Amino acid sequence: MRFIVLGSGSGGNAAVVEAGGIRLLVDAGLSAKQLTDRMKSCGVDPASITAVLLTHEHGDHVKGLRVLMKQLAVPVYATPSTAMVVRDGGVDTASWKIFESGAGFRMNGLEVQSFAVPHDAVEPVGFTFRHEEKAFGLLSDTGHVTKLITERLRGVQALFVEANYDDGLLEADTKRPWSTKQRISSRHGHLSNAQTAALVAELVPGGLRRVVLGHLSRDCNCPVKASAAVKAAFLEVDVCCAEQDRTCGWWG
Repeated sequence: MRFIVLGSGSGGNAAVVEAGGIRLLVDAGLSAKQLTDRMKSCGVDPASITAVLLTHEHGDHVKGLRVLMKQLAVPVYATPSTAMVVRDGGVDTASWKIFESGAGFRMNGLEVQSFAVPHDAVEPVGFTFRHEEKAFGLLSDTGHVTKLITERLRGVQALFVEANYDDGLLEADTKRPWSTKQRISSRHGHLSNAQTAALVAELVPGGLRRVVLGHLSRDCNCPVKASAAVKAAFLEVDVCCAEQDRTCGWWG
């Protein structure tokens, strides 16, 4: 099993997960051209994608989907409410595979398990991917870490997880009004570096060794602060930060 982040941030999010001959595109928040160009740049033929999985319906996770579906004849997996909103938004050529939040499914030996997450979207989910002895977790936009999230991610060796903001930088930010700061830091907003570090602390005893931090705010976070928050107590964990403008190399 391996995965690569094609891009992550408020400008667009997408990743590829590969195992057992299956290649999944998780979210399509970059333009279709960027998605295909970045896949090719890391050795992934876009035509080899087996399916698309959606975490939620926000534009920075689906904006390239409509055009991409005109190029790729693959199913799109989403929860009922997410699929409804995305269809209503103009993605009308996709072949939908609907799953209930919390449900799992298998593809050629790759086990995909969804789990509910708290975020200001209609029905957001995270995923775990398991193949043979390897397990990878993907937790994107999330307001706070629930017991369910921790239990679903327990036992993964690698994790992509949001680390959106540094508490001090968000508080000092002058570009965002107070109401926006409140939404970001709310229980249905985004994860801070400290919250992400606390989750990693829970998962390290179960075998977590590789962490990719994503969705970093350009103004209210930076790779140095995000990485330091996780590495401070867990020197044995391999940590890197995904970027908005380029891919983050294969892990696995």
